[in-house]
Amino acid sequence: MNRFIKCLIKKESSFKPVWFMRQAGRYLPEFNKIRSQNKNFIKLCLNSELSSEITLQPIKRFDLDAAIIFSDILIIPHALGQEVNFVKGEGPILEKLNVKNVLNIKDQEFLKKLRPVYDAIAITRKKLRKDKALISFVGAPWTLLAYMLNLKTNENKLNLESFKKSQNNIEELINKLIHVINLHIRSQKEAGADAVQIFDSWAGLLKNDNLKKFCYMPNSKIVNYSRHINLPSICFPKGIGINYKNFIDIVLPDGISIDYDLDPIWAKNNLKNVCIQGGMSPKILLRNEDDVMKEVEKYLDIFKNNAYIFNLGHGILPNTDPDMIKKVVEKVINYK
Repeated sequence: MNRFIKCLIKKESSFKPVWFMRQAGRYLPEFNKIRSQNKNFIKLCLNSELSSEITLQPIKRFDLDAAIIFSDILIIPHALGQEVNFVKGEGPILEKLNVKNVLNIKDQEFLKKLRPVYDAIAITRKKLRKDKALISFVGAPWTLLAYMLNLKTNENKLNLESFKKSQNNIEELINKLIHVINLHIRSQKEAGADAVQIFDSWAGLLKNDNLKKFCYMPNSKIVNYSRHINLPSICFPKGIGINYKNFIDIVLPDGISIDYDLDPIWAKNNLKNVCIQGGMSPKILLRNEDDVMKEVEKYLDIFKNNAYIFNLGHGILPNTDPDMIKKVVEKVINYK
């Protein structure tokens, strides 16, 4: 059992594993070289050999405890038949959703479209050292719906008009998404994944009275399924503040990834019986080395006696210096 899994499952606190969200991505020149030759992002995610190569790029540079497969949460809408395009400066643009088509898609058709993801995991697992974990991931139902139904504004707030218009379909769509997400998780495990991270990146759009229905319960069903197939889970319900406590009490994941707006001392005192991950703002990595190391040490000190995986409160920013990542990794590894 590798360090990452020991910390996540056994709640070991004597060491602090380290990996980063978006560790395989735009801050690495070797990634940018591949990306410049592959303009269609979804096609790149579905190129098994390149996906595996990109996944392993940060592992070759840094002594990380885990690799996370290079893919995207929007691979699921794509596999459900909704066209997904990534536009520079705008982000993902999804065509108008055909609800009937999504609800009627067959499991085998869905899985066939995602076969390259599972092949990439299998290739990567063979190349990855046994002491390194391989993380798979999915988007949570609410976050996927936020994209699929255009439920967020350009100011990253809930689009109330779209939300009201979608009420008749949301429950059916969430149930369909839970089903296909679980299929995707199972197939990633069978291909060689050691754990799954469930990204509910837009959970913060929800008001308190909607959190249980759209965030807690769907995540709970996915975590329960992951537990049923013996795959450890980490949840990331970004932006829900002190509702992280309610989330853990209801969802019961193995690990919880905290965002940079959450006070780490509050998290330590209130998030119990769970491995805590992350928290540090990605923007910190853009500062001078002394400032960065002080912030890293702050998080390590706060969670010294807790099961804690060092990570960020969101993904690595594109303008981050890879040398700074190397220094942070070394700092975490050598922390006593």
